Amino acid sequence: MTARKNPPGSSDTSALAAEVWLLICDLVIDHTRRREVVDAVGLSFDRTRALRRVARRPMSMGELAAALGIDKPNATTVVDELEARGLVTRTTHPTDRRAKVVAATEEGMLLAGRADEIIGTPPDALGGLDRASLQSLRGILKPVVESERA
Repeated sequence: MTARKNPPGSSDTSALAAEVWLLICDLVIDHTRRREVVDAVGLSFDRTRALRRVARRPMSMGELAAALGIDKPNATTVVDELEARGLVTRTTHPTDRRAKVVAATEEGMLLAGRADEIIGTPPDALGGLDRASLQSLRGILKPVVESERA
């Protein structure tokens, strides 16, 4: 087996990228913040994630499953629970009677908004950065996020 040669500095860059990514993950996947959302909304974080998606725009069950990275039967279970709580409605798709569209109810919109407020509140340390640092950070992260969405 032949070892693959990396361009000079690439392994250093790869290790640094991995370290930066883990720091971002630690910041974003903050269990304290998740717990705060769960306590405020009264749903599991995964159910809240689904509610937030359909609160942004109604979507088909297939679209919701894809957006959440779950299979369609699991999406059905999630929507069944949200519907039983009066947080979403499920109606027939206007152009495909075989498909269902999920939309947030007024109460669902309120809970999703509350979750968004909590999730959207930056950590104190980030809010304490000066404007130039925040703009620099945005300039770095925005193209990365956009390339992942493409």
